[in-house]
Amino acid sequence: MAAAKVPSTPAVLALRAAGVAFKPHFYEYEEHGGTAVSSRELDVNEHEVVKTLVMADDNERPIIVLMHGDMKVSTKALARTLGVKRVEPCRPDVAHKHSGYQVGGTSPFGTRKRMPVYVERTILALPHIYINGGSRGFLVEIDPAAITTVLGATPVYVAIPGD
Repeated sequence: MAAAKVPSTPAVLALRAAGVAFKPHFYEYEEHGGTAVSSRELDVNEHEVVKTLVMADDNERPIIVLMHGDMKVSTKALARTLGVKRVEPCRPDVAHKHSGYQVGGTSPFGTRKRMPVYVERTILALPHIYINGGSRGFLVEIDPAAITTVLGATPVYVAIPGD
């Protein structure tokens, strides 16, 4: 693919403002393709592709959960960790309202509303990650340390095997 111009998404602006070095990666977005498509198109391990999930607790407080592309979030374990009765994914329209991003293009950086961020702790041990840059078909490769330094993310252990 020819070199594409890096879009000025809120995520890119937030990364630049925080001084985070990133490498842009573009791919052909497929509806409902998820991280399997992005990892295949970029020829990277799906475990290094991090999905950004907008969820809410039983009081409808939104949170962001960052998870390996090939894993799922144990909502029961997350609820126990947060001391709430339950946590569930937000509907796409609610996720968009909180994040400002379309589903499939959600980044934890530059969200419309500041939300607590929780990161699967094993992500932080990776040498680099690929995470959404704020639009569909656009990932940025960054050092996972940016998740805690820029977002103040809380490490959690809530991963379970994906489908």
